[in-house]
Parts: sequence; C-alpha cells; structure tokens
Amino acid sequence: MTLRKAIMPTSPTPRTLFSRGSWSEASRIAAVLRKETVGGVLLLVAAVAALVWANSPLSDSYRTLMNFTIGPSSVHLNLTVSTWAADGLLAIFFFVVGLELKREFVAGDLRDPKRAALPIAAAVGGMIVPALIFVLVNRNTGDGALQGWAIPTATDIAFAVAILAVIGTHLPTALRTFLLTLAVVDDLLAITVIAIFYTDEVNFVALALAVIPLGLFTIAVQKRIRSWWILIPLAVVTWVLVHESGIHATVAGVLLGFAVPVVRSRAAGGPDAGPGLAEHFEHRIRPLSAGVAVPVFAFCAAGVTVGGFSGLTSAITDPVALGIIAGLVIGKTVGIFGVTFLLSKLTRASLDSTVRWVDVVGISMLAGIGFTVSLLIGDLAFGPGTERDDHVKIGVLAGSIMAALLASALLRARNTVYRKIHEDETRDDDQDGIPDVYQQRNP
Repeated sequence: MTLRKAIMPTSPTPRTLFSRGSWSEASRIAAVLRKETVGGVLLLVAAVAALVWANSPLSDSYRTLMNFTIGPSSVHLNLTVSTWAADGLLAIFFFVVGLELKREFVAGDLRDPKRAALPIAAAVGGMIVPALIFVLVNRNTGDGALQGWAIPTATDIAFAVAILAVIGTHLPTALRTFLLTLAVVDDLLAITVIAIFYTDEVNFVALALAVIPLGLFTIAVQKRIRSWWILIPLAVVTWVLVHESGIHATVAGVLLGFAVPVVRSRAAGGPDAGPGLAEHFEHRIRPLSAGVAVPVFAFCAAGVTVGGFSGLTSAITDPVALGIIAGLVIGKTVGIFGVTFLLSKLTRASLDSTVRWVDVVGISMLAGIGFTVSLLIGDLAFGPGTERDDHVKIGVLAGSIMAALLASALLRARNTVYRKIHEDETRDDDQDGIPDVYQQRNP
C-alpha cells in the first residue's frame, strides 16, 4: 500500500488568489498599514489646508511662498519651495518605496514568483488601462495634452490605506496586503515612467559621477554601517548628482533604497548575523516619509485656485481633466480587476474562500485614488503654475474623491457582511463553550 501511494501521481494543489500569507508577513503588513494610515490623515489635512489657503483672500501669499527660491545656485539648486518638496522630500518617500520593494521580493511572501505574479500583473493592468483611456479622451485635444498620459496611472498608498482602515475593519487581511503590495509596485512603475518618459536631456557625466557616492553608500550599508554622518552625506551627494543629470531626483531615492541589504548572511556569524539594515531604516524613516515628507509635498502641490464655479466648470470640462478622472475612476477599476479576473481564468486559480470577487472590485476602485505621484507627474508633464497644471490638479482631486466615494460605498457594504459573519461565528463559539483562541489554533 505504501509503495502504491508512492508511485501514484498526486494531483496538483489548486492555486488560490488572495490566500493568507505567513504570520510574520501579516504582522509586518499590519504595522506598515498603521503608519500609512496616520500619514493618510495628515496628507488629507495638508491638502485641504492648501486648497483653503489658495482660494482665500490670502491666496497671493500662498503663491509667493511656493515660488520662493532657496538653495545654492552654484550647483543649480536655487529651487522654489514647491520644487524642493517635489524633488527633495519625495526622494525620502521613494527611498522607503525602494526599501519596501526590496523587502517584499527578497524576504517577503512575494519572493515566491507565484505570489508575486498577481500584484505585479494587476499593477501593470492598473497602469495600462488608465493611460489608454486618457489617450482616447485626448487624442484630438492637441497642444501637448498627450504628455499627461501617465497622470492617472498612480495609486496613492497613504490615502487608500487610510480609507481602508476606516471602512474595512472586518475585511479579509489578504485584501489589505494586496492593496499595499499593489501600491508599492505601482510606485516602482511610476518612477520608471518618470525616469524614461519625463526626462528631456541627460547629463551622462553627472549620472556617471552619481555611481561613485551610490557605490560607497552600498558598500557602507552592506557592511552594516549605521553612522548617519557617513550615510547621509553619501545619499545627499547621490541625490544632487542625479538631479544634475536631468533625471528626476526621486529616482535617487529608489536606487538608495535598493542598495540597503534586507538580510544578513548567516555565514558571517556572530551578533551581526540576521536581518539586514532595510528593516531598521524603514522603521526609522517611514514615519518621516508618511508624517512629514508626503504631507508637506501635498500642501505644496494641492493648492490650486479654483476661481469659483465658472473656474471649476472650465477645469472639469478640459479634456485633460476628463481623461484623468476617467482614468482614475474607470481605468484603474477595469485594469486591476480585469487583469486579476483574467489571470484567474488563464491559470485556473480560484479565489481564497475568505474573499469574493465583489471585494476585488472594491479594492480596484480604491486604487483609483491617485494623488501624490499623479500630481508630481502632472507638474513634469505641463510645468508647475500653468493653467493646464491647475486643471490637472482639479482632475486628480475630483477623480480621487470620486474613486474614494465609490470604493467606500462598496467596501463599507462588504465590511458589514463580514462583520455579521464574524459576530455569528463568535456567537456560535460562545454557545459551544469553546474559546475563540482555541478555535483559531485548532480549526
């Protein structure tokens, strides 16, 4: 009997989408979500404050502040406050993105190609479809409107996670993990688009020189050097040279994040063996990114003067704004859900028993909240302070609000369903006289 079982072919284990990850990964994701939730609240407060100021009788002072220049002109860093926020502060944000990406694909659950395929494919779909919708809406607009094709392709992780935390208290953990991973991959795709499509001229000498401090930074972190007086100057010099090269300076943040080791080789032995510096840096810098860098950028980028009802109507009817709204609200939903559904059919994978397709639709809608990176791409596409850039900001705000409201309505209804299931299961457990903890440990 034993020999027969050994030689008989075993049926392959059916694949499932949105399956629950490891306990350690789920705990780490929960910690990240808590920090991003706080950041999302601060981001919202900063954006509202900027809108109120820019549309108040003191709007001229807001413009004056944003156009105030500071920095050494000898190294071409005599930049406006708004530019410092976009090029400098967002580099911190993308440094954390680089750390998160490397952590996911080196030591996280996504090191498994089968697990990684879904969020990567969904992120690609969530980029392609909104871009196509924007191009279709603006194919005859002219005046360089098609330069904004990438604006509706980004997902704002802080806003999306903050909303999910409020309305999705009982939603399956796998959905939260999917949204977070999707948004991180989305950020990587966005920074790739910025580096390739929104770079006019490249100073290859400056770019080559940037490799030197980047290489020294890599060697330092690989040797587990944590001295800020060594690492920060190397990071700043890398950022300055990348900025000087003509490539958007936020790319430097991602490259520096990729340089940080996630794990420490056991072969080294001794007390230094174990986790690398990525976890340490992420713990220290994520609060700075979510609590300071991104909200300050939002404050500098979201202050658009609407100009009353007529100004709002003029902006909303601009095909560029319409393309952004349609891309965020429709394109993101169709792209992410469509690719996920198609992947399930092609691989004959089924959803995890705790998730339903309507939940995936809600998360896809929520990914249509594009703010931070969308505003950044809008500045790069049309130039800050221009009339079209103002229309971009209104389009991004309107599209993000619409996506948030639609996703909130759907996910709130689904959360009610899951809460009722949870309450019924708890009631049954109490009636059986079996503690919940025992049930969880002995399913």
